[in-house]
Amino acid sequence: MTRCGIWTCGGKLIATSMLVMVASLSISARASADEADAKKTLKNMTVYMANQKTMSFSYDASLEFVTKDNQKIMLANSGTLNLSRPDKIRTTRNGGFSDVEMIFDGKTLTVFHKDANEYAQADAAGNLEHLIDELRSKYHKPAPGADLLLPNAYEELMSGVTDVKDLGSGVIGGKECDHFAFRAKDVDWQIWIAQGGRPYPCRYVITSKDVDQAPEYSIQLSDWKTGSEVAADNFSFVNRSNARKVEVVDLGDVDELPKQFTGDAR
Repeated sequence: MTRCGIWTCGGKLIATSMLVMVASLSISARASADEADAKKTLKNMTVYMANQKTMSFSYDASLEFVTKDNQKIMLANSGTLNLSRPDKIRTTRNGGFSDVEMIFDGKTLTVFHKDANEYAQADAAGNLEHLIDELRSKYHKPAPGADLLLPNAYEELMSGVTDVKDLGSGVIGGKECDHFAFRAKDVDWQIWIAQGGRPYPCRYVITSKDVDQAPEYSIQLSDWKTGSEVAADNFSFVNRSNARKVEVVDLGDVDELPKQFTGDAR
């Protein structure tokens, strides 16, 4: 029978417990440091974005939805964005089901449905923040990813966040990026931020946790330009195709989720 003295078995037990405690503290400290770094990098990205008076980029986006018979479907679209702060923006989106252009000149919002050769206009005088709010609240047209364009983007993105993870680096379109994951009550989201002096968002993914099978919205940016790199634009709508003007409510299918799919979506 093996006998243990206080400085043999007991000593080893105490030493082992201390090692476990030190390791746990090290992991906790490292996790806290990683979280702080993630928040700092995200904050730097939002400040960089807000400081750009003009910017333009191309994008590829995908939108998932789940059908009533539990099949997950992904729709893809591509487009461009040209922005001039504080109150001008032009975006295009070609989703295969619709080819749409949206122009805002600081006073009037124009939505041009190229396939139907129709356009609608609405008064929306104000800055870009006001426009984004109008699209959400008045027209029920939330624009996923639009938070990235807001001057207070950091506060908007971090609202309700309960967990932050630094996932190291990844490469998007040949650009090395810092990769972070965030959790909130209703959504999880990930972001890849370009390393270097131009920390723009290379990819942004939103996962809806409160929907069966957790469908995602993803947008990936490319051809990033700022300042004098951005092509000049007066942000006015020119009706070159003799398009028919209609009321906003009568405008054809211009959403990312076409009407032929909305009946199937859960």
